[in-house]
Amino acid sequence: MTRLGLRARVTAGFAVGALLLALAMALFSYDLTRRSLLDERERAAVRAAHYDALVVRSGLDTDTPDVVAVLRSLDTGSSRRPLLHLPDGWYARNAEMGGGVVPVALQRMVADGQPGVQRIRVDGQPTLLVGVPLADGVGYYELTSLREVEQTFQVVGLALTAVAIMVAGAGAALGWYATRHSLRPLTAVADAAERIAAGDFATRLESTTDPDLTRLSTSFNHMVDQVVRRAERDRRFAADVSHELRSPLQTLAAAASVLTRRRDHQDERTATAAGLVADEVARFQRLVDDLIQLARTEQPAQREPVDVAALARAVCRARSLPERLVQVPAGTPVRWRLDRRRVEQILLNLLDNAIRYGGGPVAVRLSVRDGATGVIDVDDDGPGVPDADRESIFDRFVRGRAAHARAGTDGTGLGLALVAQHAVAHGGRAEVLDRHPGARFRVELGRVR
Repeated sequence: MTRLGLRARVTAGFAVGALLLALAMALFSYDLTRRSLLDERERAAVRAAHYDALVVRSGLDTDTPDVVAVLRSLDTGSSRRPLLHLPDGWYARNAEMGGGVVPVALQRMVADGQPGVQRIRVDGQPTLLVGVPLADGVGYYELTSLREVEQTFQVVGLALTAVAIMVAGAGAALGWYATRHSLRPLTAVADAAERIAAGDFATRLESTTDPDLTRLSTSFNHMVDQVVRRAERDRRFAADVSHELRSPLQTLAAAASVLTRRRDHQDERTATAAGLVADEVARFQRLVDDLIQLARTEQPAQREPVDVAALARAVCRARSLPERLVQVPAGTPVRWRLDRRRVEQILLNLLDNAIRYGGGPVAVRLSVRDGATGVIDVDDDGPGVPDADRESIFDRFVRGRAAHARAGTDGTGLGLALVAQHAVAHGGRAEVLDRHPGARFRVELGRVR
C-alpha cells in the first residue's frame, strides 16, 4: 500500500476537518431552520383554524344550518381543508374527505374540549392537523398541507450540502497552499542536498528572516562546511600518502627491474621470488596511481568541447583494440562538452574491466539522449554481473564475483569506483544493465550539448 506524502496528508487533513466543521454547521443550521419554519407554520395554522372555527360556529348557530355551505364559505385557499365532526357524522367540502384521516387520540382530545395539533400524512403528503372543540360532540378540524415547507427543507438541505462541499474544497486548497508554503524550506534543503551529492560543494542555503527557519539554514550550512572540510582532509590525506609512496615505490621498482634483468643468473627459487616482487610492485604502483586519480575526482569537472568519438577510438588504440568497436548512431553529434581527462579515464577503466573480467569488449556505443545527455555504453562478452552486485560493484575496493573467480587478475578494486566518481562529477551516473550474453556498463555524463 502506497503511503501518502506529507503534503497530501496535510491537505487531506485540512479537507476532512473543513468538511466535518461544515457538516456540523450545516446540520445545526438545517435543524434550526426546520424547527423555526415548522413552528411558524404551526402557529399560523392554529390561528387560522381557530378563526375558521369561529366562522363555522356562527354558521351553525341557526335553526336549519347548511353545513356544506358553511364549510365552503371559509376562505382557506388551496393549502387548507376544513373537516367538521357532528354527532351525526363527518362533513367536508367534498365526499372524498372523511373522518378517517383524523387520529383517534386527537378525536378524544377534542371531544374532551381540548384543542390539539398533530402532524400526519395524507395521501403520502405531510399535513398539519389542527382540532378545535366547538360544542358538545362537535369538533372542527383543519388540515394544512406542509408540502411547500418540505420542499423548502429540501432546497435548504441541498444548499447546505453544496456549501459543505465548497468549504471542504476551500479547506483542501488552503491546506495545499499552507503545506506548499511551509514545505518550501524543506524543498530548498532537498534541492541543495541533491546538488551537493552531485559534487557542487559550494551550495549553501540562503539565510532567511523567519526566526523558526534560521536555525535550519544555519545548521545545514554548518553541516555542509564540516562535510566539505572532512572530505577535503581525506582527499588531501589520500593524495599526500600516495605521493609519499611514489618515491619508495620507484626505488623498489628499480630494484625489482634489476633483479628481473638478472633472472638468467639466478637459481629457480630466487628468480620466481624476484618475479613475484616485480609483479606486486607493479600492482602497488597501479594502486597508488588509482588513489591519486580518486583524490582528484573531488575537484569539479573542467568541461570543454571534445570529439568524443575520436577520443574513444584513441583509447581503443591505446589498449590495442580495433577502432571499429566504437559505434555512433547516424545523426548523433560527437562533439560534446566534457572533461577530456575524466572521460578518457572512464573509457580506459571500462575497457580494462571488460578485458580482465568480461571476456573482452565487443562494442563502445556513444549516443545522446533527450538531445542533451551524453551516454557511453561498453558491452562485454563475459558472464555478466549478478543483480546483487550491481550497486556495490561501483564502490571502492569492491571486486565482483567474476574478479574473484579469476584470482590471477591484478585489479585494484578502484577502477569502477573511479568511473562512478567521474560520472558524478559530470552530473551523471554509472550503472550496469542486462545484456545476454555479457554485461553492459552505461555511463551518463549529464548535459553535454
